[in-house]
Amino acid sequence: MDSAQRGRGPFVWRFLLWHRLAHGLAILTFYTLVLTGLPLRYACAPFSAELIALFGGVPRAGLIHRIAGGVMVAYTLVYVGWLMGRIVRDRVNWKRWLWGPDSLVPHPKDAVDFARMWRYFVGRGKKPRFGRYSYLEKLDFFGEVWGFVIIGGSGVLLWFPELFGQYLPGWWFNVATVLHGYEALLATCFIFIVHFFNVHVRPDKWPLDAVMFHGRGTVDYLEEEHPDMMHHVEENLDEPVARSPRVDHPAPAPTRIATVLSAVLGFVALAVGFVIIGMILWAVTFC
Repeated sequence: MDSAQRGRGPFVWRFLLWHRLAHGLAILTFYTLVLTGLPLRYACAPFSAELIALFGGVPRAGLIHRIAGGVMVAYTLVYVGWLMGRIVRDRVNWKRWLWGPDSLVPHPKDAVDFARMWRYFVGRGKKPRFGRYSYLEKLDFFGEVWGFVIIGGSGVLLWFPELFGQYLPGWWFNVATVLHGYEALLATCFIFIVHFFNVHVRPDKWPLDAVMFHGRGTVDYLEEEHPDMMHHVEENLDEPVARSPRVDHPAPAPTRIATVLSAVLGFVALAVGFVIIGMILWAVTFC
């Protein structure tokens, strides 16, 4: 059921606890924003009135939407602060944060991997060898960064119109409304189609990759998904199992409770995401 547990062990830590908690918080806030914002984007859709009523009416749905947006802004700023702190403290090796093999910043190799992946799709070449983060994972990350800047910036402008209206012309708010709605729709479709397919739905991942929930994967899983990072893992395989998460170090196998809980959370998230895509298609048809 969980593709991260396929093949032979031992298990290896891929994500720390705070990575998984941040991902869980991102899921919670993103879904809340989508479910409270979709009825406003498609007010004429058949489901909009019932969905708004589920959140207690328009005023309460708006309040919930703003709270979720505020939480998203808060944890994003915390992450940026943490990242800047790491770069400042690591003065000697700061370039590796931008250009090293473990960086999330897109490199020329990612463009090469993209071309090779398409050749692999049509049977004209071998699958490219990915490092700690593939070009698809970097696309996910920077797609969210771009979306956060556009959606978050326009959302703050619309949240405090009296404040910003003292300094900005009125057409800014019209533009912000358009950007906020279309960029949010684009982000929703990207997450629930591209991200879901790459992480969970494609044949070698179906029905679920729960590595972000329990934080670990087998050696076989990592060798297949991220072969160019295995030199970091192999040098640690003789060390004792680390009960506390340590990236690239041996990990205990997920407990049955952790496996079941990860599956439940994963399947619920997948199901709600697919329902939302269906709602968007329904709204586009009727509106």
